[in-house]
Amino acid sequence: MQRTPIAEALNAQQAQARITVCGWVRTRRDSKGFSFLEINDGSCLMNIQVIIDETVPTYGIIKDVSTGASVQVTGELVESPGKGQKWEVRCTELTLFGTADPETFPLQKKRHSDEFLRTIAHLRPRTNKYGAAFRIRSEAAFAVHSFFRDRGFFHVHTPILTGSDCEGAGEMFRVTTLPVQGISKPENGNWFEDDFFGRESNLTVSGQLEAEMLTMGMGRVYTFGPTFRAENSNTPRHAAEFWMIEPEMAFADIQDDMDLGEDMTKYVVRHVMEHCAPDLNLFASFVDKELMGRLETLVREPFARITYTEAVDILLASGKDWEFPVSWGCDLQTEHERYLAEEHFGKPVIVRDYPKQIKAFYMRLNDDDKTVAAMDVLVPRIGELIGGSQREERLDVLEARIREIGQNVDDYWWYLDARRFGTVPHAGFGMGFERLLMLLTGITNIRDVIPFPRTPRNIDF
Repeated sequence: MQRTPIAEALNAQQAQARITVCGWVRTRRDSKGFSFLEINDGSCLMNIQVIIDETVPTYGIIKDVSTGASVQVTGELVESPGKGQKWEVRCTELTLFGTADPETFPLQKKRHSDEFLRTIAHLRPRTNKYGAAFRIRSEAAFAVHSFFRDRGFFHVHTPILTGSDCEGAGEMFRVTTLPVQGISKPENGNWFEDDFFGRESNLTVSGQLEAEMLTMGMGRVYTFGPTFRAENSNTPRHAAEFWMIEPEMAFADIQDDMDLGEDMTKYVVRHVMEHCAPDLNLFASFVDKELMGRLETLVREPFARITYTEAVDILLASGKDWEFPVSWGCDLQTEHERYLAEEHFGKPVIVRDYPKQIKAFYMRLNDDDKTVAAMDVLVPRIGELIGGSQREERLDVLEARIREIGQNVDDYWWYLDARRFGTVPHAGFGMGFERLLMLLTGITNIRDVIPFPRTPRNIDF
């Protein structure tokens, strides 16, 4: 089917005697002997206007062309006398692909709440807001790959199914082929003896551990894929299925890690600002009036950098009545992270050297034996965007940390092997892709930057 995307038609350099566009009808206005259609095909935010008069052989079907219907229009691309767009199509052939009953089609020409649109997630990409959000998502993903490719990183694929718990928190989705009921515990105590893998398996919470193994032979790698957390968290920042960007670097330390996190964030934001201006302007106009100023500050100014201890001192000196009290050793909450980024610094801030008891086993223990070489990138409106660390490369220290958190050392034999055979300093981080999109758009709920969100008690679509 030969057609011109509407984005391309609207940016044409000259009129065209014949053009074909397809799309979904946003509005139809009728006058005596002719009709105006506004159609959109998802290629851009703007609609294209189509004028069709009664001389067109198929003009009779116009009565069935209502909001939501899909059409093909062939005609002339001519200059538009109206304001707002340069071109319009004077139709000579009209084909109706699919009707949309105006009595039941849920997306009429009015503003709908985000809560309502989540109930029809299969249709919301046709709205201006969600079409723009998912185009930005696509462009941001492209920018991620471009950033790493330009810096000599290799894109690698890590397992979705795993027998390891990277975070050590146990909040994982179990994967099994065993029947739901009727299982009795075997004499040897192995519930999973008859399961597909013969042992417990889960959906991954992170590709980090496997990416570390790949970086030990390839130098610089990154993985970009879905991850899963079985946290019963009904918050605007959490989802059970989300996408993570996870680079790993051999021969690197915590300083390299912080530099990479800052550079990558700036690169992606700058790329989206350059390539998605109309879509970003929609969010700046209707979702978050301060969006563009915040993004411009992010790409222009260096991120602030402080230690965890300095962060605690700032929070204690703020005079704020925190919902979660602050003391050295506490895990920083969203309210603390946002205060640091929004109010105290007014820009992104990187916090490093966290207490070891609140961080994962694989983070390198500092010389003080109290903190680890961990770093978090905190940004306004979101809080934590990136969490990373220099990884623990010393075998004896790593084994001790695994035992300390109550994990089985034998489950990580392959991970420990990398410390037995040519261990090196190395570092990496994880960035939640959806949180990056929330930063880019001003959208405040993670459910609205994922096409089909997975949250507790919600697995529709």
